[in-house]
Amino acid sequence: MRTIPIPVDVTKLQFVCVRAPRPRVLNQDTGEIKTDKNGNTVYEIVLSVEDEFGRIELVKVGTSGEPQVTAGQDVTPIGLVGYVWEMSRGGEARWGISYRASSIVPAEVSARA
Repeated sequence: MRTIPIPVDVTKLQFVCVRAPRPRVLNQDTGEIKTDKNGNTVYEIVLSVEDEFGRIELVKVGTSGEPQVTAGQDVTPIGLVGYVWEMSRGGEARWGISYRASSIVPAEVSARA
């Protein structure tokens, strides 16, 4: 499967940081941390997303560099894209969407920009 980024329009969504950013661990046994192509640490942040109809989802978003946000804070993901993935393990097929943002900033910062 070819991974094609799917841009996400965040203008009609409200995001709240649910869990503070932490480095993404690639290997639990070795503690290896994921880095991007430039060698920067990739952080994962869990966000609550509410749409204009009141539907709420939890999503995990990856971003390079540590976002300066805390749990409970309204945030805005900048350059949010989704990537569809699929894998087969033990004869079972699994798929999902992973999310990545160029940065995640406090909502009041993005409102001023």
